[in-house]
Amino acid sequence: MSGESDARRIAGGPLPSSFTARARKESTDATAPAGSAHDGDPSASSADAPFDPLRLCIFATIALLGWAAGPAALVVFAGVGFAGYWKARRAGLTRSKCWLRDTRLVLAYLALLTAAGLWGVWALIAGWLGA
Repeated sequence: MSGESDARRIAGGPLPSSFTARARKESTDATAPAGSAHDGDPSASSADAPFDPLRLCIFATIALLGWAAGPAALVVFAGVGFAGYWKARRAGLTRSKCWLRDTRLVLAYLALLTAAGLWGVWALIAGWLGA
């Protein structure tokens, strides 16, 4: 696999269907020149549009926040993820698109990350106080 195909695979995660349809239409309308095959043709695919690695930019921004905020960012992101999966599990979700698949495993993973982040925050504070 090439680097570009890896980037496409990583960045090509699913989007909510209504957002996807709207984004493809706006993207096609904005990038297609007047009189092109995309004008008025709802069946035209977005395969002709250049690849936009937006998700990679988002991943980099999250990594920057994690680096800048340290373990506090881990607590926030893992905590928000845990709360989201908890709510989804209570609503009946048992299988996730996450690599771990089972929502119980995802919850355990996010709980572990939250605990690690809390330990990191405690270690930083203890270091600052000279304890």
